[in-house]
Amino acid sequence: MMISVCMAVYNGEEFIKEQLDSILLQLGKQDEVIISDDGSTDQTLAIIETYNDARISTHYSGKRSIIKNFENSLKRATGDVVFLADQDDIWYPNKVAITLSYLNEYDLVFSNASVFKENTEQSYLLYEKGVSRIGLLRNFVKNNYIGATMAFKRGVLDKALPFPPNIYMHDVWLAMLVELKGKTFFIEQPLIYYRRHGNNASETSEKSSNGFGVKMRMRFNLALSLLRRLL
Repeated sequence: MMISVCMAVYNGEEFIKEQLDSILLQLGKQDEVIISDDGSTDQTLAIIETYNDARISTHYSGKRSIIKNFENSLKRATGDVVFLADQDDIWYPNKVAITLSYLNEYDLVFSNASVFKENTEQSYLLYEKGVSRIGLLRNFVKNNYIGATMAFKRGVLDKALPFPPNIYMHDVWLAMLVELKGKTFFIEQPLIYYRRHGNNASETSEKSSNGFGVKMRMRFNLALSLLRRLL
């Protein structure tokens, strides 16, 4: 089974090496890490080049959009299983093995995460245990799917690409498609260290800054996009 790790980067020089190290140790020779860069102006690309690893490929996006940046990576994936990765997290050493064991039965899985700022030893769980995180209506109202913890079968990509223009985040789009036409599962144990540093591309684990009207419009556009894709 071939694995594709799809990563979106932008000015990630401070943390990219720690993340790549945690990923590459878990991959086989046949696997791939597809990195899409959104026009970094720091040393991100130079750091990636130092690996000189045939499994890593880098592609330019320059769309100034996290959604388009991930799409640019995902459309190049050739693996049987796809993992999403942010540039500034750290994977647990058993992330790949545990995730693959669940993908034998489910189409898309995501896990808990250990949230930290500076020291991984001072982390806390993103989600409390014992609470269901899957379900179409539950996630339509408040999304629980975190892209950095997600992995899915190749067939999910075939349905999800190309991304429609009005979705508000790539992970929501992928997960809701599977909620409608597949099987999802939440792994309660954390499988990544999720870094919070004030410059994250998403508001995960923080209160949204969007007003009620904006939230309603985002969900309307998502519902419309799902209907169009499935009809």
